Amino acid sequence: MNRWYRLGAAVLAMIMIGNLQYAWTLFVQPMMTGTGWKLSEVQWGFTFFIAVMTWTMPMAGWLIDRMGPRTFMTMAGVLCAVGWCGLGYARSLPEFYALYCVAGLGNCFVYCCSTALGLKWFPDKRGVASGLIAAGYGSGAAFFNPFFAGMIRAWGYKETFLYTGIVLGAVILVAGQFLKYPPLGFIPAPPPNPKSQIRRQNENFNSWEMLRTPQFYVLYAMMLAIGIGGLMATAQVAPVAKNFGVGATALAIALSLNPLGNGTARLGWGWISDTLGRERTMAIAFGLQAVFLASVVTVGRISETWFVITMALVFLTWGELYVLFPTVLADFFGAKNAASNYSFLYSTKGVSSIMAGGLAAQLFEGTGSWNYAFFGSAGLALCASLAALGLRKMPLPKKRVAGVGAEAGALPAQR
Repeated sequence: MNRWYRLGAAVLAMIMIGNLQYAWTLFVQPMMTGTGWKLSEVQWGFTFFIAVMTWTMPMAGWLIDRMGPRTFMTMAGVLCAVGWCGLGYARSLPEFYALYCVAGLGNCFVYCCSTALGLKWFPDKRGVASGLIAAGYGSGAAFFNPFFAGMIRAWGYKETFLYTGIVLGAVILVAGQFLKYPPLGFIPAPPPNPKSQIRRQNENFNSWEMLRTPQFYVLYAMMLAIGIGGLMATAQVAPVAKNFGVGATALAIALSLNPLGNGTARLGWGWISDTLGRERTMAIAFGLQAVFLASVVTVGRISETWFVITMALVFLTWGELYVLFPTVLADFFGAKNAASNYSFLYSTKGVSSIMAGGLAAQLFEGTGSWNYAFFGSAGLALCASLAALGLRKMPLPKKRVAGVGAEAGALPAQR
């Protein structure tokens, strides 16, 4: 089967699971009204969902690289359907948290399978392939959010959870049957162009070897720092709009534009990184992210139009982290163990969600202002931008030689 068909199936599955994260904000206020739970109590559910999705990835990635994606994608469809369908019928907060965690585990399996598939089938177009897969996750909600909102108004949030959960679970299960990893050596990556800005690793590191390099921890700190702002905007856009006095129409427009900006960022910045280089692209995109996060609580207060614009700009400069980091990781450590290696880096999303979900809501409840959360996130994004410039100065990692206690020097690389 043509590799593009397999990529299309992976993108379709990613579109489905993207709704579990990016449609979530639509359910927050209806659940608060229907259950009497506080904003922070509901948003801790989002935090637990992201935490399970990310912190189970090292285990899932290790197994997927050895067993293949079909079994895991089938399990993922069931887990996503059961978890999402049950959210509206949770009778207590622990039950609600447990069900969202089940959905998070299914989300983990789909995300891990699909991302690794793109890196393995497209060593010649990593930025574009990863961008398409990540764009499915980030932008799919743009098309489904109006349906979610209409269903909630017409039938209530409970029935919306149920019916959409059944559909997305079935689609994931079917899409998973088309996924298969390529044989070893399939379309080996061409040697770097002498004028290319991309540095490519000539060795394949397993996860243990990767965890023994300083380059991994620089990438980990960068992804953690940049992840918070966009996750906060994802979870809190509706509560922020309510605090700013933004009307329902403007919020609906924002909820449609934000995923489109998210998807455009993933595809666009991924394509740019294939020519400009990963580190330079990171520095530019993350620097702009810092500016736009700060603008939400300054310029975004001026009018509903500026709120919509500034929120869209946040997503236009944030979604690319889920393209740039897996591709730079494959460039640095090879693509053979892509699923398991990226799972360790992706675990930063779980840490970010703690600050972006429950803690950000509690900070707002305690201060009455979103300024602290957004300005703090902007500062972290700026740090990630500066760190990207430092990453460019670091050598490519090299495996430790038996009996040698320190990392060896740089591999030859084009800059």
